Amino acid sequence: MSVERFVTGGSGFVGQHLLARLTATGHKAWVLMRNPGNIERLREQVGRLGGNPAHLQAVEGDIGREGLGLSEADKQRVSSASVAFHLAAEFSWGLTLERARAINVQGALRVARLAASQRMRLLMVGGFMLQNLPYLARIGIDSEHPENTDWPVVYGRVGGYEGSKFESHFEVIRYMQAEGADYTIVHPATVCGHSESGHIVEGQPLAELIRNLAQGRFKAVPGSARHWLPLVSVDYLVAMITCVAFDPSMANRQVLALHEHTPNLKEMLEQMAGTLGVKAPRRHVPMGLLKWLLAIPGLAARLAVNAESLNFIQTQRFDMRHSEQLERQYRLAHPDMARALEKTVRYVMGT
Repeated sequence: MSVERFVTGGSGFVGQHLLARLTATGHKAWVLMRNPGNIERLREQVGRLGGNPAHLQAVEGDIGREGLGLSEADKQRVSSASVAFHLAAEFSWGLTLERARAINVQGALRVARLAASQRMRLLMVGGFMLQNLPYLARIGIDSEHPENTDWPVVYGRVGGYEGSKFESHFEVIRYMQAEGADYTIVHPATVCGHSESGHIVEGQPLAELIRNLAQGRFKAVPGSARHWLPLVSVDYLVAMITCVAFDPSMANRQVLALHEHTPNLKEMLEQMAGTLGVKAPRRHVPMGLLKWLLAIPGLAARLAVNAESLNFIQTQRFDMRHSEQLERQYRLAHPDMARALEKTVRYVMGT
């Protein structure tokens, strides 16, 4: 089997750790980059994370361009890869439907087309809310027959980012099945920092939550005592990604990467507040009331909370039996989440 891989989103948080793990174990990676001149900076970061920078090469391109913007020469270069890891996406609250579709949906389909044409396995990162079937039904997604879904209505209910992640998931599966091409999808919970170093990058939802807590912006706990924000450490996530990507039995299957013993939101905030040395919010505010308040002009900005982000705070629990079976098979174990959270908080405040 080829030891070469093709990676989109390699400069992102999860992408950096994925490249570190791949290159540390002897894999060579072609990384799609809008500016290949930034490869030296990425190599330095991958080296700091324990990877082998010598195994990284850049190809110029962009998921927002037809054919990923790859030259014929670069298409030939990446054709030796046996797995395409698709991690790239535009993450931002308030994305318009048009922008979200152009980048996150069409971009994912462009990667899928390349993978199918080159007979690569496509490893795509989805999201844990795709495993929350009651939620999908509530927002109008027909999981059994997604072609019946009124996607503009869904986007209107959950926002551009989440809507586009949902739509791209079903569109990529439809395309790969039609082409008879292999895919594997990993659905991560909200990603926590590295369990040993705490490393996390600016702009990650958990990093923003930590900063808001440190700055006293949490006056109450969203939801109820049953609400939680499921987490997964980045090191566990990339370990699971690399295991399933090369497992023949995981072709055309999906797996949930989520620490089911993540504490409820109130307990999680208390733990992080203890590390920060600030007071934790004690009272709960009903989710419906909070979303209504955030619709008041200017209030969301003052509280540094976006209503779209609240969609990921749910009461739903998940069936982890398949994930646990794979953990036993691959000899994986979640690191201690309390320790990972503490390390992440200290990293965020130290940077």
